[in-house]
Amino acid sequence: MTALLIGTFTVSGAHTLMWLPRAVQMRRQNAGAQAETHAMEYERFSRLNRILHVLMIVSFISLALTGMTLKFSYTRWAGALSRLLGGYETAGYIHRFAAGVMIGVFVAHIYDLVRRKRATRTTWKSVLFGPNTMLPTKKDLSDFVGSIKWFLGLGRRPQYGRWTYWEKFDYFAVFWGIFVIGSTGLTLWFSEFFTRFLPGWLLNVATIIHSDEALLATGFIFTVHFFNTHLRPEKFPMDIVVFTGRMPIEELKRDKPEEYEALVASGELEKHLVEPYPPIVVRTIRFFAWAALSIGFLIVVAIVYAMLFAYR
Repeated sequence: MTALLIGTFTVSGAHTLMWLPRAVQMRRQNAGAQAETHAMEYERFSRLNRILHVLMIVSFISLALTGMTLKFSYTRWAGALSRLLGGYETAGYIHRFAAGVMIGVFVAHIYDLVRRKRATRTTWKSVLFGPNTMLPTKKDLSDFVGSIKWFLGLGRRPQYGRWTYWEKFDYFAVFWGIFVIGSTGLTLWFSEFFTRFLPGWLLNVATIIHSDEALLATGFIFTVHFFNTHLRPEKFPMDIVVFTGRMPIEELKRDKPEEYEALVASGELEKHLVEPYPPIVVRTIRFFAWAALSIGFLIVVAIVYAMLFAYR
């Protein structure tokens, strides 16, 4: 688990640091390219996708707050936070309720995939291996290599499609987390049931895996994922596409050139154009997103403090 933590943050951290100068360059290049205020926008995510993402944010932050409070219970900030939440027992109830919400989000997403597959009357082969698949492909490997070359000034920026390799990594990290953190969490939650047919020492193993994997997920989401999605210079201060579901056409051309060209070539682009949300809705969305970003940043600061100055 320690090797997994160090390895993940080393690779992702190096990727982020190499990306940063290019992101600054892109921000300068795009400084004068302002999208029209009332132009039609491309609808990238459905309403259900957006609702599920919001529920995932709320449940993940709840799990991180309550879980890290227990993991670092010997620190002052954890004690103060636990009292704010109503004590460690209440924090446990919140943790388990949030876990139930997270599992519900996962199940709803899988059901939506099956429903959409049936509605479009496509085959599973097309869903899993088609041009818009979420599975890793040869193009993702090519885009990764091309991105590294672009970061180092050895090539041009790759023509990203609907899903980039880092978006797919984030997507399947949820599957990994549901399986690893979810299964160990259920084992600890219903320990009397599971120890009827599993040896008791597995509870110790489950505790280590659940705790360290949760630490990895929390640190990754609130640092690397935040940078990739919101904090990198050309997106700063925030990318709200996942909340509104909509993005300006110019942004689609710039960020997803391959997807844009495919939509234009097939004549499908106009079918996905919608009116932008009113400013009041956008401001409300930004308030929620900034609240989530701020809480996540504070959690990272608290974890770093605990690991450096009070770790046991």
